This record gives sequence, structure tokens and C-alpha cells, in this order.
Amino acid sequence: MHMTTPNVPFRLTTPWQGSDPFLFAVFHNDAYPAGDADMGPGDHRPDGWQMYHGRKIPGFPAHPHRGFETITVVNSGFVDHTDSVGAAARYGQGDVQWLTTGGGVTHSEMFPLVNEDSPNPLELFQIWLNLPPESTTVPPEFTMQWAEDIPVHTTDGGSVRVIAGALGDVTPLDPPVNSWAADPANDVAVWLIDVAAGQSLTLPPAHTDDTRRTVYVFDGAAVVDGQAVAEGWGYQQVGREETPITAGRQPVRALLLQGVPIGAPVHQHGPFVANSHAELQQAFTDYQETRFGGWPWPTTEEVLPREQGRSARLPDGTELRP
Repeated sequence: MHMTTPNVPFRLTTPWQGSDPFLFAVFHNDAYPAGDADMGPGDHRPDGWQMYHGRKIPGFPAHPHRGFETITVVNSGFVDHTDSVGAAARYGQGDVQWLTTGGGVTHSEMFPLVNEDSPNPLELFQIWLNLPPESTTVPPEFTMQWAEDIPVHTTDGGSVRVIAGALGDVTPLDPPVNSWAADPANDVAVWLIDVAAGQSLTLPPAHTDDTRRTVYVFDGAAVVDGQAVAEGWGYQQVGREETPITAGRQPVRALLLQGVPIGAPVHQHGPFVANSHAELQQAFTDYQETRFGGWPWPTTEEVLPREQGRSARLPDGTELRP
């Protein structure tokens, strides 16, 4: 987990530096072309996009996780999710998937190029939120937040999509039950911020003196708390101060992550996070022995039919739609 100096702008590296309780965030911004018959890029050569680990369709084939949560925010494009506990979903265009990996889950995240006659731009964040020690081995929990249900806080200067952490009189959807965000005392917030050109937006103070608040500016240049923060830079505050954000001649888009630190040791290797080296070794042993429930899908790069709309199926068979 990378640390930053409070109240001083810092350049974003890949992945973006996290501050306890967040491990890091990854920003994907890919200019995918029109899709072929298999929803892949066909013979197009990469130009502003990556295949990642996908062979025919971009994305991340089946891989395991343990001990933390993934919050996947898709601003444009689509993600097809399948996992070892039987959940499946196609989500995007503003949707959020929140997955507590807990004691272990294997999942696949593929990016189907559903548009055959037009480009398929993809913009998403995947945020890794740590779990407290008592929750690192809880059963996995799969949660969807549809774009239509995510509340928005609006001001004269812009707007904020409230994914976690109440903002003014705007209350977010419930996080997973074992999340650090489930207790309001932990002051966890995940906000997507839009500030209009030449306008300002002021975020209220955090609720505790221990809260760490980080603003990642990913589009446009801003002045945050009186400091110039260029595109591709971040700014961290500690404490209860307000956070004014002002845009210049261009609109500003930013991601805010905040929370009270968990304060537990972090041992991470690849897809596993634990509180000790012994627990980390046990995670690898458990995966080798159990495969976290196996893989119930025909392929490790599973995608849903092209005509499949935004939808999800929970492990118990419950169907969800916006």
C-alpha cells in the first residue's frame, strides 16, 4: 500500500496510490473499436486500448482473490462477470459492482465489444478496499448498484455520484454487510465528482479527525483545497477540513476515496491480501486445494450473449435488472 504526504499534490502512478483503508485504484480508459461477431476486436491493431489477458475478447480471465473487496465503477462500456460461487452479470454505463472476496472467490472480468457498428469505449475504475481482520475470511458477497439507483448530489458548480458515504442529505445504497464501509463510524466514502468549467464545488468536512480523504483528478486540471492539482495527480487531506474543488477553463472529473484507517498489518502478494505472512501462505495453500469452489463455467473467459442486457444472477439464482 502506497502512502502519500497529506495536503501536498502527488503524481498518480499505476495503480493509483491508496491510503488505508484503500489499497489502491486502477483506472482503465480504452478506445475499443467496433466488435466482431465474437464481440472482440477482430484483426484491429491496438490503438489506445489493451487486450489485458484476454485472447479474443479484452479483459481478465478467471483469477482468484482473497481478503479484501473490489469496487468496480464502469462509466462507459460493459463488463461481463462470472465467478466461482455461481454469480454472473453484465453491467456498465454507470453501474457499480461491489464484491467482498472474503475467504476466497475466483472471478472473470471480460469487456465484450457489443457494438458492431460503432466504437466501444471503456472507462472504469477498480478500487481495492481492505477488510478488517475479523472479516478477511467471511463468505464472498456479490452486490450490484445499478446506475439508475445510485444517488446524485447536485450543486450550482457540479454534481457528485454517491457510491458510498452519505453526502449532505444524499444517502448511498447499502454496502456489503461485512465491508469496512458498513459502519458509518468508519467514514468511508466513494464519490465520483464532476465540476463544471469555471465553477467550484465544496465537499463538507470529514466526520472524524482520523479520516483520510484522497481526491484523484483524472480529467481536467483543478485547484483542490487551494492547491493546483493537474490531470493525473492526486491530493490527500487528513482531518475534518472542507474540500473546495475549482475547475479552470475545462470541466474537471475526479474520484474521491476516504475512510478511517483500519490500522492492521497488510501483507499482499498478487491477488491475495492478509494480515500476516502466515495468513498469506495459507491463502495460496487454500486456493491450491479448493480452487475456492472450482469453476462452474465452460471457459475461463466467459461472456454473455450479445443481446444480453444489463442484468445479474446471484448465486441463489435470484435475477436482478435495473
